[in-house]
Amino acid sequence: MTECISVFDMLKIGVGPSSSHTLGPWRGAERFLNELREEGIFNAVTRVQVDLYGSLSLTGKGHATDLAVMLGLSGADPEYVPIESISDIINSISVSYRLNLGGEKIIPFFINTDIVFNRNFLPFHANGFTFTAQYDGGEYTSTFYSIGGGFVVKEERVVAKEKQEIRKSFPYPVDKADELLKYCHELNMSISEVVYENEKSIRTEDEIHHELMRVWNTMLECMHTGCHTEGILPGGLNVRRRAFDMHSKLIGDLPYTTPQEWLQVIRKTEVKFRQILKWVSCFALAVNEVNAALGRVVTAPTNGSAGVIPAVLMYYMVIENHQADERHIKQFLMVAGEVGSIFKKGATISAAMGGCQAEIGVSSAMAAAALCEVMGGSPEQCLMAAEIAMEHHLGMTCDPIGGLVQIPCIERNTMGAIKAINAAELALETDPKNAKVPLDKVVNTMWQTAQDMNNKYKETSEGGLAVTVNNADC
Repeated sequence: MTECISVFDMLKIGVGPSSSHTLGPWRGAERFLNELREEGIFNAVTRVQVDLYGSLSLTGKGHATDLAVMLGLSGADPEYVPIESISDIINSISVSYRLNLGGEKIIPFFINTDIVFNRNFLPFHANGFTFTAQYDGGEYTSTFYSIGGGFVVKEERVVAKEKQEIRKSFPYPVDKADELLKYCHELNMSISEVVYENEKSIRTEDEIHHELMRVWNTMLECMHTGCHTEGILPGGLNVRRRAFDMHSKLIGDLPYTTPQEWLQVIRKTEVKFRQILKWVSCFALAVNEVNAALGRVVTAPTNGSAGVIPAVLMYYMVIENHQADERHIKQFLMVAGEVGSIFKKGATISAAMGGCQAEIGVSSAMAAAALCEVMGGSPEQCLMAAEIAMEHHLGMTCDPIGGLVQIPCIERNTMGAIKAINAAELALETDPKNAKVPLDKVVNTMWQTAQDMNNKYKETSEGGLAVTVNNADC
């Protein structure tokens, strides 16, 4: 039976800088608390230890994995926790050596000894982490795996999936692009319309509308925040924010007060080719600078690639179609989410498993397909756009300097966004009958490339730029 992945699974609201290294462990900590309650031992817990393995250990400091597990254990929700309170929670634990477990129970917690960075890898996945709770009368241990995009699994759950034990199914389940295309033909629907029918099987129309617009408004606010914040990003690389300066030159003196008014004002600016390149790059930079500063972003499909889809959607709204409205926004996001789920099912969206092709490559493919549909492309052309975008990201490594989601990650979002626009335009000008490479073949190729890739280039900071360029150079 096909695994059902909702648009809202692919486009999650959370906190940066990494979906697999920050949001995943954060959600894992929340699930661990629930397990303690289900086992009836929560109130008896006296200590908790966290063991981080593999990629989570090697680049965990730079990705704030240690902070994420503390926030999760404290009961903070990444979707709703006030960003300004994060440092207060962490500082309180650091100074008092106490953690408010689940927001309900104070226990001793020593960051330097209760969070253990184990360089060895667990056999199931590169991003493994284990929680151990000591309580009066025993010890409880639970292991999780952060598999990219904020998705967290336990090994036994994956085994259950292989036994066809899926909890729910969509009316039009999709594993592969060819299956999606088949539904589009049989139902005489666009990709977004098929996705909408699936979403209606698990949510009301009002819920779908509300959640899609909440995703978009989070993206818009994130771009707005990034374009209006200057300074140096945290982490020690002394990376200067660039979106602020770029935006200041592009926007001029036009007045506005809200993100919505800002969008309308951008529509009035000059849009020659160079300005278009700069605006798209500015939007992408803005999102990932917010992400690097532990701000609120939308995983799309990951935090490291969170800037591509907002930048391309914003491009469509402020440059390509000034009449674009909520209908186009929802259409765009549904197509993007569906294409992302095809990559997740057929390959991976985890850089620790597949390199940066699994993040920027997938986000570029998602954005390309979505842009193609809102610009009038057929389902075949949309899938061709996704294929083109991914084809030219195949083999991209993940080699973050200092383990931080900054260099080269932030700039790569600008490249992924531009490639997505280019891919959509190429697809719109191509007869699908002349296509040589189907999307499913590219998904398979991406997975094979991921398996062949040396682990040094899979978010471990043990190769590439992470080795040839060090903190001192920065």
